[in-house]
Amino acid sequence: MGHDVLLFTTGDSTCPVELAWEIDEACGVKAFDPATEMRHVIAAYDRVIAWKPDVVHDHTTFGPFYAQRFPQLPLVVTAHNPFDGSHGAIYRALASQVALIAISRHQAATARVPLGAVIHHALDVDAIDMGKGEGEYAAFLGRMNASKGVTTAIRAARAAGIPLKIAAKMQDHEEHQFFDDQVRPLLGYDVEYVGEVGGDTKRQLLRDALCLLNPIAWPEPFGMVMIEALACGTPVVATPCGAAPEIVDDGRTGFLRSDDAALAVALGKVHTIDRNVCREAAEQRFSLDRLALDHLAVYERVAS
Repeated sequence: MGHDVLLFTTGDSTCPVELAWEIDEACGVKAFDPATEMRHVIAAYDRVIAWKPDVVHDHTTFGPFYAQRFPQLPLVVTAHNPFDGSHGAIYRALASQVALIAISRHQAATARVPLGAVIHHALDVDAIDMGKGEGEYAAFLGRMNASKGVTTAIRAARAAGIPLKIAAKMQDHEEHQFFDDQVRPLLGYDVEYVGEVGGDTKRQLLRDALCLLNPIAWPEPFGMVMIEALACGTPVVATPCGAAPEIVDDGRTGFLRSDDAALAVALGKVHTIDRNVCREAAEQRFSLDRLALDHLAVYERVAS
């Protein structure tokens, strides 16, 4: 939209803007530690000070506190974690000094501090092809733990007589243990674990699915997988937890139901959802243009 952007990232970033970095390669969540973040942040602010921006948008945990050394920098911070979790005290300590952005109205309702804005996430909808749901299965994507509701998804899909394909992150010991104890015994001809998927493989899984089955069991602040599904034209069947009611229009782009039996009934109705309407919702509500305009309004206010 005509603004100069410096992205302080890792050396393997391919984002087409001016880049700077301290760490050559993304280390991933599992290998991440506080010292790595501190190295990243200190180098970032050294570069930022030299670059002299109108506003800094910090997505790290440590960065906003380090930035207090530079009171001349207008600062925006996005709260990516729940306010009522372990990050809550961190966000509350920052709220009087930065423009704090929440990622959903549900998350904002738990903040108990002034917020600069509520801005939903977005994605490059134009880069995502629609699908027709020709695979005749429901898809589950998430982490392999109880809060993501994978066992609920299995029970609901089986009750509805719809095959389920599970794609889930399973790297930590706790995730492997949960899979062995709770999920593996439930697998069968109609329920398949396909591993952890990303990129084109993930999109193809969503495009071919009748629906995304996302029965989360915690107040998730947003839920990127739901808007990815909608961009593919794939309806979402979810529990009304966290930000899900802000993403899924019940009866129009999917269904929101609270228990196994109701989820199973909803699965039997996904054929009634118009996939074009799902895609249109993603284009209108979760586009990059909307995301950029929302942020520019905050940046202009903070910079002035």
